[in-house]
Amino acid sequence: MPKPLILRELAKRDIEEGVDFYLAQASEAVALRFIDALETMINAIRAHPAAGSPRYAHELNLPGLRSRQLPKFPFLIMYFDSKDEIDVWRILNATRDLPIWLQES
Repeated sequence: MPKPLILRELAKRDIEEGVDFYLAQASEAVALRFIDALETMINAIRAHPAAGSPRYAHELNLPGLRSRQLPKFPFLIMYFDSKDEIDVWRILNATRDLPIWLQES
């Protein structure tokens, strides 16, 4: 059975900023595809949380941090997998300097 998934406030803000970006720079259809990709990846994370990459956990010295990239969008979902829940920390554009963004979190 999939674990509960918690979105931190920063992750919620990241989603809003991503949607706003695609609405302003592309179209409503692209923004909707972004939301669909988010929902698909969140379901995948809930089903298989250990499948995420630990790459940034090592770079930032944050044990347990994992990430998964959205299909067809340059965004990473950054999360921690605990025994009882999945804690989504950030959803960031992978073209940014992620270690700097994550250290500011």
